[in-house]
Amino acid sequence: MPEVAFWQGNEALAHGALAAGCRFFAGYPITPSTEIAEIMAEELPKL
Repeated sequence: MPEVAFWQGNEALAHGALAAGCRFFAGYPITPSTEIAEIMAEELPKL
């Protein structure tokens, strides 16, 4: 059975970018895009 995840829009964007091959992110943590920077900062070093 496939894994199911429920994400907010910014979370989905960040995970989608990683799944599509994004290996660089530059951003400034400010609302409304803070979640994107947080996820990218956490996940990119793992790749």
